[in-house]
Amino acid sequence: MPRARYKTLVDAFARDIRAGTLVPGTRLPTHRQLAASHGLALVTASRVYSELEAMGLVSGETGRGTFVREIALAPGQGVGQVAVAAGMVDLNFNYPSLPGQADLLRTALRQLALSGDLQALLRYQPQAGRLHERAAMARHLLHRGLSVAAEQVLVVSGAQHGLAVSMMAKLKPGDVVAVDALTYSGFKVLAETLHLEIVAIPVTPRGPDLAVLEQVCRRRPVRALYCMPTLHNPLGWVLDLQTRQQLVRIAREHGLILLEDAAYAFLAEHAPPPLAQLAPERTLYIGGLSKSVATGLRVGFVAAPLEWVPALERTIMATVWNAPGVMTAIAAGWIDDGTVLQLEAQKRQDAQARQALAAQVLAGLDYIAHPSSYFLWLPLGEDARADQITMALARENISVSGAEPFAVSEHVPHAIRLALGSVDKNALRAALLRVRWVVAGY
Repeated sequence: MPRARYKTLVDAFARDIRAGTLVPGTRLPTHRQLAASHGLALVTASRVYSELEAMGLVSGETGRGTFVREIALAPGQGVGQVAVAAGMVDLNFNYPSLPGQADLLRTALRQLALSGDLQALLRYQPQAGRLHERAAMARHLLHRGLSVAAEQVLVVSGAQHGLAVSMMAKLKPGDVVAVDALTYSGFKVLAETLHLEIVAIPVTPRGPDLAVLEQVCRRRPVRALYCMPTLHNPLGWVLDLQTRQQLVRIAREHGLILLEDAAYAFLAEHAPPPLAQLAPERTLYIGGLSKSVATGLRVGFVAAPLEWVPALERTIMATVWNAPGVMTAIAAGWIDDGTVLQLEAQKRQDAQARQALAAQVLAGLDYIAHPSSYFLWLPLGEDARADQITMALARENISVSGAEPFAVSEHVPHAIRLALGSVDKNALRAALLRVRWVVAGY
């Protein structure tokens, strides 16, 4: 088929999809049907669909066919976007807040203004933070079951920055990183930016399939494993001690760096010890105060083996130069006076109440969630399509995320993630009722 004619066919499909003539969810002819109807070679028909998929206009699903994708998502309809249109009920992002937190900030700022140390905050800070603030972070980590020296803790500008610093310091382009087939979307963005090769590990109801992980490590030069053993986002699991010990055994046998993301770990009470406690020589423990205190408080921490600290400090200098002085001073003060622990306890109770509300409204639907988490994962029926449901909910002024931002394997399941922590409970109940109604319609 001449290139001009091949391109004409691609352009015709693209034009019809963008004009809405081919509506989202439309099943396109099979590759053989397309080849036969246009007199093409099968390889050329496959190339037409491949190019449309690369343009983001269609998606191919093994065993089901090729479908027109929804391309008119409203702002905020993907986890990669922060803005949510005015008037939308936000079940996409979690920024849990409690009454009185603004007053806590006012008080903290007044106390900081009266402190004798204020002048020091106007100058450059040490790359990893001042030692007494790192010591405060280390004391806080004891409540997570992690015992580290202050010198092993680095203060960063939020958990996402901590993850970026960890990956930049310890990995290089082309390195192979194993990761759950469904994982935190921010990791995907970083892996792509740093040109890392991701290998998806299948997930089970109780955690990653470690037998597959071990097989992959035997076949490939896997450099690191990114994981969330305590309250996985989006699947909500908390790995038991036996699974953690098995994971550590695999990591030691194959020389893996463990990137342990603990952004939501504060919500899970009585969790087994972190991987960083079980394998301190090879684990970077990454967390922050965005979810437990406030998303605007861009203070996080990385706990690392002592010999890795200089490389991490250089990476902090290369990205933000040093720890955020004013915000770190406030955070350390709140750790020392018990405010952070109090807020974490209150948010666990709040998350439990929201999960109880979701269980009541969504009774009968087969969803996945931890009883103390701020989100749930809702797989859809065999014939349902996540993009159609996401758009239908957007028309109801409800913002949710589909599975695509979380999926790292070729197969993207049809599911939606519901964030429960960003709206008041009355609005949450009403929104969940609409979610149930829309899902039932498909």
